[in-house]
Amino acid sequence: MTAALGAASSTVPGLGVPAPDFELANQYGEPVRLSSFRGGNVVLVFYPFAFSGICTGELCEIRDNLSLFENADATVLAVSVDSKFSLRAYAGQEQYGFDLLADFWPHGEVARAYGVFDEDSGMARRGTFIIDAAGMVRYSVVNPRGQARDLQEYRVALAGLGQA
Repeated sequence: MTAALGAASSTVPGLGVPAPDFELANQYGEPVRLSSFRGGNVVLVFYPFAFSGICTGELCEIRDNLSLFENADATVLAVSVDSKFSLRAYAGQEQYGFDLLADFWPHGEVARAYGVFDEDSGMARRGTFIIDAAGMVRYSVVNPRGQARDLQEYRVALAGLGQA
């Protein structure tokens, strides 16, 4: 499932193609490379900004349902254009048990690679990509500004990974 992008800067990777690899710093400044998670699934969640209302609601819903992802052998990686310093304060305040990755500099480079960077606003759109153990994109959705993602869609997509 892939939604329309509007003013995003590039094309969303198609289903069944290799996920673009990247390395970003997490909220502690530690490097996190996507390809290091091969052998397990990854739920890559792009969100506009730390501390914003809808983003906090979405990430708290993931936090409160983390077992859903763990049971599917899926690691959650949340990505925004915020700095690692902002992300550390945000993760601490909200007690997130997953990595928040800083796509800060070059500004939005990873969001661009996934076709979810909005050039007009300088932020990532609400895009989610579920990547299987072989590094292939198995699910993607990009929601319009102001529209939160549905946790039930994650449940369905994660359940489908065993059938891929």
